Amino acid sequence: MKIYLFIVSLFFCGISFAQTSISGSVKDSKNQPVSGANVKVTGDDAGTLTDSDGNFNLTTTKKPPFNIEISSVGFGVKKVNVTSNNQNVSVALTDEENKLDEIVVSASRTPEKVLQSPVTIERMSQKEIKNTTAATFYDGLENLKEVHFNTSSFSFKSINTRGFATIANTRFMQLVDGMDNSSPALNFPLGNLIGVSELDVASVELLPGASSALYGANAFNGIMFMNSKSPFTNQGLSFYFKYGQTTQEVAGTNDYWDFGIRAAHAFSKHFAAKANFTFMKASEWIAADPRDVAVNNSGSVVNPNYDGLNSYGDEVSTNIKSVGLSLANLGLIPQSAVNLLPNYNVARTGYREQDLNDNNIKSLKADFSFHFKPWADENEIIFQHKLGLGNTIYQGANRYALKNFFINQTRLEFKGKNYFVRGYMTDENAGDSYDMRFAAWNVNRAWKSDATWFGQYAGAYIQSTLAGATPEQAHGIARSTADTGRFLPGSTDFNNALATVTADPDLVTGSKFQDKSKLYHADVNYNFRDIIKVAEIQLGGSYRQYEMNSSGTIFTDYDGPLRYDEYGVYGQVQKKFMKEERLKFTGSIRYDKSQNFDGSYSPRVSFVYSAGANKQHNFRASYQTGFRNPTTQDQYIGLNLGPFALIGSAPDNLSRYVETLPVSTAGQVINGGNPTATLSGVEAYGNSFTLTSVQAFSAAVASGQALPTAAALLEVAKINLVKPERVQAFDIGYRSVIKNLTVDISGYYNIYNDFLNQSRVITPYYGDVNTFDPTDLATYAPVAAISNGDRRVYQVYDNSKSEVTSLGFGIGLSNKIYKDFELSANYNYAEYTFDQAKDPSFIPSFNTPKHRVKASLGNQKLFKNFGFNTNVRWNTEYLWQSSFADGMVPENVVFDAQINYAIPKLKSVLKVGANNLFGKDYIQVIGAGAIGQQWFASITINP
Repeated sequence: MKIYLFIVSLFFCGISFAQTSISGSVKDSKNQPVSGANVKVTGDDAGTLTDSDGNFNLTTTKKPPFNIEISSVGFGVKKVNVTSNNQNVSVALTDEENKLDEIVVSASRTPEKVLQSPVTIERMSQKEIKNTTAATFYDGLENLKEVHFNTSSFSFKSINTRGFATIANTRFMQLVDGMDNSSPALNFPLGNLIGVSELDVASVELLPGASSALYGANAFNGIMFMNSKSPFTNQGLSFYFKYGQTTQEVAGTNDYWDFGIRAAHAFSKHFAAKANFTFMKASEWIAADPRDVAVNNSGSVVNPNYDGLNSYGDEVSTNIKSVGLSLANLGLIPQSAVNLLPNYNVARTGYREQDLNDNNIKSLKADFSFHFKPWADENEIIFQHKLGLGNTIYQGANRYALKNFFINQTRLEFKGKNYFVRGYMTDENAGDSYDMRFAAWNVNRAWKSDATWFGQYAGAYIQSTLAGATPEQAHGIARSTADTGRFLPGSTDFNNALATVTADPDLVTGSKFQDKSKLYHADVNYNFRDIIKVAEIQLGGSYRQYEMNSSGTIFTDYDGPLRYDEYGVYGQVQKKFMKEERLKFTGSIRYDKSQNFDGSYSPRVSFVYSAGANKQHNFRASYQTGFRNPTTQDQYIGLNLGPFALIGSAPDNLSRYVETLPVSTAGQVINGGNPTATLSGVEAYGNSFTLTSVQAFSAAVASGQALPTAAALLEVAKINLVKPERVQAFDIGYRSVIKNLTVDISGYYNIYNDFLNQSRVITPYYGDVNTFDPTDLATYAPVAAISNGDRRVYQVYDNSKSEVTSLGFGIGLSNKIYKDFELSANYNYAEYTFDQAKDPSFIPSFNTPKHRVKASLGNQKLFKNFGFNTNVRWNTEYLWQSSFADGMVPENVVFDAQINYAIPKLKSVLKVGANNLFGKDYIQVIGAGAIGQQWFASITINP
């Protein structure tokens, strides 16, 4: 009740003063309206933006006379004296670079000049959004300094800042109008699936570093803010249409369509509303990497155990001699024939990824919002609903076809000059999504079981060998024989089998995954700047609840949804010192607590010193910390992927994951005669050997070493339950505008502890590894289990015992080199170090080039109403590591360009652009499709 009265009092404080209204219009030197211009009362926080026609209305509690300031990017600041109430003003802005006065909010949760931001910040304004060479503004983010993309699909691009990121970048947070648009089940953003329309985006701000002091968990290596336009200040009907084509070596040439519309109207000074709709359709960058990821022990040119990176079903593999032994024991072949079979693995014939999905990409976004200003001042109530749905491909441990996947968000927010109270819910549904690897396995099994296929393969190999065939010929005949009856891609039998399998959520027989998870979040912030004058003080907090609901197909929620809570509180003090307030101090601290982990503090301290007559030379230094809670999957996943299973590390999750496995004939004696063994997460975390030591043991046995000698190589896996990972970040930087030259230099050094990691372990079906002694035959049960093949591979979650550090620096330059020709360039360096000896199994997954260079050249006033822009990006090769595949990503150069023509009378802009204009197909992710070329033509009306 006290909180309610406090909020009500905040609303009513705005009507206790007399108000002055000002209206007017803003145009440029060519008498064209300037939309989105800032109109601000000098010495007061009252302000507004011009609409698409350059008009504005502003209300303030100040009494005349006073001044207002009008500014916009690319124009000089104009001051106008207001002498009476209801005064109407007309302003003409002159062209001028205005980079000294650009305002950002995200760095400190309060408006401040970008030059005086206490931390490194990147910004994309309306100017950059309109001039981007990319097909969408979101794709254009790749040209920002410190931003690197990991592309999983044509429509699914993950932002990577400061490294340690896969497609599932859980170390990066993305907010749209204050809402975290991460998937509740996956815990990372799905690109711009539920982001914002380019017609509605007002600005983008990106902090490429730790930001937990203000934004909590997961604001670990970066956070991005996408802010939409207000229907009070940006009214009218806007529209864009794009058509183009994509070209890829594998996929060929295909159409690209993109359409969007925005409608916004202020019905009165108290009520406004807006709605957005966008739809995009294209063809996928087909993943068709044929490289063999399996070991070839045959000596043949063609590997009978072939496992193609982008073909699935060929992961099902077995030792063909063991198959022969089983057939001989059943009396199906003579015992002597077993020796004709080679002692290595053979794999089933797989299906290509492009045969397992239709490769059609679709994305639909829609949103509407109602905005109420009960007293026509800065207090506002917002109700918003957003929906995103479509088809794309996500790469995690496997490759997933997200079909008819949708996610929606609903927000209610109260905000004013110095506060906001916000609550929202994120709800997702996996729709018809499925795992393409399991789809291939079970389509194969639909036309012939594994046992039958391998039995026929062994029999045909023996017969062809007896007939005088070479081993390579025998393998070819055996595969052809075993593949008799195979469903050919595109056939009716194949399509029917695929449809059946992808609709079945049981991974033993199907491949569909179910997910209806939700996220509930609330946060509040209050700035005491109008109450406490000695410094600017802010207090805030947040609460979040995760609800996992996969019906047991992803999480161990077999008996109903699983839930857990997180909350945090923070405070910040900002104070300016010295003559002319040249030194700015910012201090923040936040406390966070998750249900399954101990609470933690995240402090931040920063200093900014502004030198020069106009404070144009700004030096900054900061120390800040970040933390990342283990994700919902890190804690509660329970997913059988066939060759291995993923088990989350939450204490109550270990006993929830249980599976029953068949024990070999030899092992049943040691297992008390039981033909099966029951394992759970308890055994995976507490009764396992390290994967590397089991591989060393197997190699020693194969080389003829005595069992006790080989057994001494086995190492017990010491796996602890996960806890949050932490980073200490040291940042320094310099930012300035010298005449027309903009300079931005930044450097960072990060120290990571308790780095979240995944490890694979081998769990024996019987025996206790913790009492195992290679010199004592009585404890040989786990060794016998490993030798008999009675073992299970688990992927578990742990914290690295090794301290990880990363270092990087960057420089960005921008200058008008001749008339209105603007040239900009930036360079980034990034590397990491850790002691592999302290944690041999640790896989850093840095996935970031050591060197990156980006440059652009453009002129938006080349001729009357005509402009152009170009971008080029280059990076060195780098190592890609992920649970799906590892490998080197080659060096690449990408060139983009666009030309545009404005038609002021129609309030429209025509644009033609091309991406990867002169380059070949290139990759950013091992296992994902190569990125080809794209061209597009667009028309935007009332931009």
